[in-house]
Amino acid sequence: MRNHSLYTTAEIRQLEQLAIHAGISAETLMQSAGRASYDWLRERWPQARSVVVFCGTGNNGGDGFMLAQIAHEQGLSVHVRYLGDLLHLTGEAKNAMRQCQGAGVDIRSFSFDENIDADIFVDALLGIGLSGEVREPVSQAIQYINQYGQKILAIDVPSGIQSDTGMVKGSAVRANSTITFIGIKRGLVTGEAMDYVGELVCHHLNLSAEIIAEVQPTAQMLKWEQPLRALQPRPRYAHKGNFGHALVMGGDHGMTGALRLAALGALRSGAGLVTLATRPEHAVLMNVFRPELMSYGVEQAEDLSALLERVSVVVIGSGLGQSPWAQSLLTAVLSTDLPVIVDADALNLLAKNPQHRSNWILTPHPGEAARLLQTDVATIQSDRFKAANDIQKKFGGISVLKGAGTIICCNPNELYVCTLGNPGMASGGMGDLLSGIIAGLVTQALTLPQAAMAGVGLHAKAGDLASRDGERGMIATDLLPSIRKLINRP
Repeated sequence: MRNHSLYTTAEIRQLEQLAIHAGISAETLMQSAGRASYDWLRERWPQARSVVVFCGTGNNGGDGFMLAQIAHEQGLSVHVRYLGDLLHLTGEAKNAMRQCQGAGVDIRSFSFDENIDADIFVDALLGIGLSGEVREPVSQAIQYINQYGQKILAIDVPSGIQSDTGMVKGSAVRANSTITFIGIKRGLVTGEAMDYVGELVCHHLNLSAEIIAEVQPTAQMLKWEQPLRALQPRPRYAHKGNFGHALVMGGDHGMTGALRLAALGALRSGAGLVTLATRPEHAVLMNVFRPELMSYGVEQAEDLSALLERVSVVVIGSGLGQSPWAQSLLTAVLSTDLPVIVDADALNLLAKNPQHRSNWILTPHPGEAARLLQTDVATIQSDRFKAANDIQKKFGGISVLKGAGTIICCNPNELYVCTLGNPGMASGGMGDLLSGIIAGLVTQALTLPQAAMAGVGLHAKAGDLASRDGERGMIATDLLPSIRKLINRP
């Protein structure tokens, strides 16, 4: 992959036109796509001897015809099954089909009743051209590919995935691998698409760096290690006061575990001091098994005054609840100019009384995001990029929309996507741990954007390391040893 940029369909179309104006013909682009697809198929599955290519009537189908011709000429057993009327093929796609026919490839109309035996199924049905819901007969072909394909390669985008959002539009091909062209489509790295793309590779189709640079996309893949480089080696004479003081607030009745997890995240990511503020009846228990933590009982918001003067960042929301006590704590925190990490119930309280602030990080999951934007989860998930952007515009600061392909929005239309993480992290307490990690990085003088990006990546990478022992049954504290190792590695 040439760079970490993520592109919309419109941006890819713009790059295609720039390439054509620079002298690269549309036919050459299609030939390059077909060759790149074949080369990747052989690299990914070198033992394959037979291929069936499912082609639509657009340019994605043309890429499929090109692959089929090359595979046939290289001695593989190749079949093409097309959908729609070949008379609808135009331009380069029509030429690719005729060349494939002329080479002697078996080309027939798709039939669900046919028993196709092939090592590799290739999806070249729709590509980035999908607009509405998948309809028959394409949905039937998708069902066939998913049912009978053991090894599936998708060309450009798995058919049925909306390339800008990652949403499944009715049904979609579940690929083992996807080769995409020119640039990575941003919908391939977040949301539902994560279950359909498989291994993702990108081929730039020989576009020069100068052409690529002419289009500046609004989204990037997260390079989380880069902001961590701002953490300088600690001087030998350092003391705890050099590395900040995080205050973690919450832990209402029955929810003290969330508070502890956030505090542990701050400790293990390097905060010099971590204090918990919670119900008085809980305070005495919070550091029994973790003596490094300080714990204060807070009966009313006024009890926080002296504490808020001593800390450098606040995490609020973990196990906070939505009682008047919780609201009073949030109000007290937001009356200061301290940087704040807002999570969980603090987000739900904020949704009821929206505010705009520059020095906070909001970390909602889709349900909390829906409440912040006064909509529903389906709407949030239908375009996660828009949701993250809308939260940032409405509330200011930085929004971190958690989930598969977590999205960070630092400024309007400045989006970063974390491609790490795994389903084992779908367990209670993971979000609390993340908010604490981010706070621990803020205490060490990272800017809020740096802390959000580094924290999300650090958390996700630690989850991937923990998953080596299995995803099922992973809990938040399983990440703690890896967090310490990752933040200390050169």
